[in-house]
Amino acid sequence: MSDQQGSNDLPAEDTSFLHNLLEPLQSLDWINLSWLAGVVFALVVLFAAGLKVPARLAFTSRIASATLVAVAAVAVTILANVALFRHDAHLDLTHEKSFTPSAESREVVRRLSRRIEVVYFYQKQNQAARALGAMLRQLERLNGNFSVQLIDADQNPALASSQGVRTYNSAVLRLDERRVEVITTDDREIALGVLRLLRTREIVICFASGHGQYDIDNFEFHTHFEGAHNHSHDASGTGVVLMEQHGLGRLRRAIEKLGLVARKVSFATGQPIPDDCAAMVEANPRTPYSSGETDVLRRYLERGGSAMFLIEPDYTLDESIAALLASAGIAVRDGVIVDPTEHYFTDEQMIAVSRYGSHPATRGLALSFYPGARPLEVLPAPGVKVTPLAASSADSYVIANRLGERTKANSGPRASQIISLAAEGRLHGSAAAFRMIVAGDADFASNSFFPYLANSDAVLAGLAWLTREERAPAIKPPVEVLPTVSLTGEQMRGIFLVTVLLIPGLIAFAGSAMWWWRR
Repeated sequence: MSDQQGSNDLPAEDTSFLHNLLEPLQSLDWINLSWLAGVVFALVVLFAAGLKVPARLAFTSRIASATLVAVAAVAVTILANVALFRHDAHLDLTHEKSFTPSAESREVVRRLSRRIEVVYFYQKQNQAARALGAMLRQLERLNGNFSVQLIDADQNPALASSQGVRTYNSAVLRLDERRVEVITTDDREIALGVLRLLRTREIVICFASGHGQYDIDNFEFHTHFEGAHNHSHDASGTGVVLMEQHGLGRLRRAIEKLGLVARKVSFATGQPIPDDCAAMVEANPRTPYSSGETDVLRRYLERGGSAMFLIEPDYTLDESIAALLASAGIAVRDGVIVDPTEHYFTDEQMIAVSRYGSHPATRGLALSFYPGARPLEVLPAPGVKVTPLAASSADSYVIANRLGERTKANSGPRASQIISLAAEGRLHGSAAAFRMIVAGDADFASNSFFPYLANSDAVLAGLAWLTREERAPAIKPPVEVLPTVSLTGEQMRGIFLVTVLLIPGLIAFAGSAMWWWRR
């Protein structure tokens, strides 16, 4: 019996194919599409009836007959249009779904249980603003608690001024007495504003300072001092000097768009880390910690705090920090990971990760990359659960430093190397449970690499887990970057083999065969 039941089950790949095939159909608004079909059918019936109705009804005069037919036609047309207006169906046939709100925005609006009013002051000449207005109307139909009012700012300047609006394309969101203003033409920014209104507590992300860490108060672009025409982040780029303002400005902006607060905190005074710090971020320290500063961190974690450590390969951990991480079940090893199989572009030290460990901080992540990472290791720690989040391929190995020879004689054993870990538990039997994420790289979160591929998703998902908001609606703040196509080394080799060798080879073979056949 069990064999027969098992034979009726679809293979996993067939189920995935059916899911991909039916997913676009499931997203359609079938109720409103049914109304649309009914209205079209009614209009077709009306047209057909008009062809069959005689010019004069037997029981009326010619004028009365024409009037009756005209009134009936107008009434049916009005009723059909009313039905169509009240049950409007939206069909977006573009491949990119350019005229449809994002899935994240729709999910946020569907979850609304409290009434939020949105007044959007748009510029009529701005095509993107008009498109956002149409998207807001679509979101309004998803939930009665989402009320939208579209106002042309040029035609109603007094109303815009009374709302405190000073620029075009500003959306004013209200929830009871709370107010949020968003200047945008992106529906995701509106959804982020909704999440900010719904947030019942202020969440503070604290960034450690005082040891040369990446700064959050800086310009939001790739800030390198160029010593040559160009540069890279592997061994050939060691002569590049980082400017003082190289840091985490883009991450700070993303945090603020989510409605969180970014704050710098120093441990030098020995004062305890404030209790309102929902998570502490230690990004690329340059100087050693004192034992007193480490004790401040330890006490914070024992109180149930959360911390993210982003440690570059060239940083030497002092014994106190290494002991603190070891008590959380994590060891930070020396060296630089080299992955000949899974790397970004042509740099084998820029590790590409497409497979992640099962954890709330990695749910739904796509390809991310780490430009120079050191290996991590899981240590036994009582009362602590440690989960690997990202790792290199099984063909990777570790070299002493970024200038190390990449030869087989110096590569050592090849095995998958852990790049980031998550730990959760109690330190030394403390009453509150801490949370911690440690990564052997800090550059992936910096301005230079934060917006590309899934790097920003990895950082923000980690912060959501650290602040214990992993179950909240997830939406990625838009980051302004040029569109790019990013490929791993393996994908580039595959494209090269197909386009440069396989296709020309097949053409040459077909031509040779045709010549041989015709002779």
